[in-house]
Amino acid sequence: MKQKFRRLSCALATISAILFTTVNGRADPAHGIAMYGAPALPPDFVALPYANPDAPKGGRIVTGEVGSFDSLNPHVRKGSVPWQLRFLAYESLMGRSWDEPFTLYGLLAESVETGPDREWVEFTLRESARFSDGSPVTVEDVMWSYETLGTQGHPRYQGAWKKVGAMEQTGPRSVRFTFNVEDREMALIIGMRPILKKAQWQDKDFTESGLTEIPITTAPYVIDAFEAGRFVSLKRDPDYWGNDLPFRRGTNNLDVIRMEFYADETALFEAFKAGELTSNREFNAAKWDQQYSFPAIDAGDVIKSIVPHQRPSGITGFVMNSRRAPFDDWRVRDALIHAFNFEFINQTQTGGVQPRITSYFSNSVLGMRDGPAEGRVLEFLQPFRDDLLPGAIDGYRLPVSDGSVRNRANIRKATGLLADAEWSVGDDGVLRNDAGEAFEFEILLRQGSAENKAITDIYVEALQRLGIRATVATIESAQYQERVTRYDFDMTFYRRGLSLSPGNEQTLYWGCDGVSAPGTRNWMGMCVPAAEAMIDRILNSQSRDDFIAATRALDRVLTTGRYVIPIYQFNTSRIAHAKELKYPDRLPIYGDWISWQPDVWWYEQ
Repeated sequence: MKQKFRRLSCALATISAILFTTVNGRADPAHGIAMYGAPALPPDFVALPYANPDAPKGGRIVTGEVGSFDSLNPHVRKGSVPWQLRFLAYESLMGRSWDEPFTLYGLLAESVETGPDREWVEFTLRESARFSDGSPVTVEDVMWSYETLGTQGHPRYQGAWKKVGAMEQTGPRSVRFTFNVEDREMALIIGMRPILKKAQWQDKDFTESGLTEIPITTAPYVIDAFEAGRFVSLKRDPDYWGNDLPFRRGTNNLDVIRMEFYADETALFEAFKAGELTSNREFNAAKWDQQYSFPAIDAGDVIKSIVPHQRPSGITGFVMNSRRAPFDDWRVRDALIHAFNFEFINQTQTGGVQPRITSYFSNSVLGMRDGPAEGRVLEFLQPFRDDLLPGAIDGYRLPVSDGSVRNRANIRKATGLLADAEWSVGDDGVLRNDAGEAFEFEILLRQGSAENKAITDIYVEALQRLGIRATVATIESAQYQERVTRYDFDMTFYRRGLSLSPGNEQTLYWGCDGVSAPGTRNWMGMCVPAAEAMIDRILNSQSRDDFIAATRALDRVLTTGRYVIPIYQFNTSRIAHAKELKYPDRLPIYGDWISWQPDVWWYEQ
């Protein structure tokens, strides 16, 4: 039955795609665009399927963050910024539905049109689109935003801008982007850039903007108040231009969104228990079960919600900087992974209930499968066989310990790997190379990360059994951000969320440019031709089957690269929140993902 339904769905998608294309292959202006096939929602859709169009307006949500901030501009490399501002305080030409792998619907743009092979994309602005100061959004604003972000903005924008061969105004409210490479995803990626008001930045240095400029944007929320390093408060704009858009119905229901900042996780949790915060995500399953029993929960004033999802696990753990010796040797990295006693740490920290990440795309259809590579995955990897690390083709699994503190079998394996890499323990019990240099390194942590500190303390003790001296350095947020931007670390905590539709961002995460270019997400410093080839296949796959095979192949390359020591997999979200904060019963496939809270939440007495 499931197979029949799947075949029927594919047939309908194919028919839709045919109807979506004109006789000459050029796509007519449309209300949305999908990476594969046609958008799930019709042009006359009422609201996103996971939003409540009848949700009341009003109320507030207050969340907590560990750390500090010294900038309100999330679009440049300089400074530490509340991460939520990038999503709450800005809008783009198209908006993403989190109930489809990768589909965009018109937001600032009323329509999107592409060439027959998506070699260009054209957007037509809505006549009603306005900035928060009431001025209209113009094509000039759009073009200035794209060029400025692409040349002066954060590296996350620069990769896509390099693929734009031409940008031109094609009508009073229309702009076209023509690409200089084959990349089917670019038609979607280019629709997701934030649109800024050109006049606000006239005669100002965009790259130096910190706390001096309150952004004028088109978003439903505007920054109302802030205190550097302490809090940021956003209020719903009563004159927001897009309230009646189908994409916006049932979203942006809360009057106030406030982010409070704390020195560490303990202070944050105590503030939540005291009622200073109204919502808190908990990542530790044992803490969720054991410490969320305070009076407000017992009285029913705070609700514990479990939110499942179908997205990939992403990667969370401790990344090794392969730009530096000895982490440039995969055998050393493999030894350090074996020395990490996950089963013991998991039992100590979560009571053993938190599953481990097994690969970058685990928990999804995109994840690598057990055993040797087969079919299209093998075909894609075969040209790189001689350069791939052990396990990429033959099969790979993370080492598993017996759960005891000694971790004897894996420590023996680590010792052998280190010996192969020409490291040995001398009479003084110190691991040294042939030059007599001791194996010493630093684990860099952001101030306030108490759980990560507890994990690394256990790990440091395990490394001592190998003769390795590791130290843990905890520094404040701004200094930490500066160091990781410059890749000035040996090992540090690392988290990268991955979607059901990986694309151009993969180059920013794992591409060769990130070895030397500062500010990318390639903290491990990898440069692997097979990875870049798989990313290219992902971007240019003509079928979903090839796209899945290319992603599974990339997953094998990343996982067997042994760059990150993976820890917990967060396959559900745990959110404790005030009883007045509610969300729809219908959950998107991405679950508690970017801006689901607070986008579709509401406040109800």
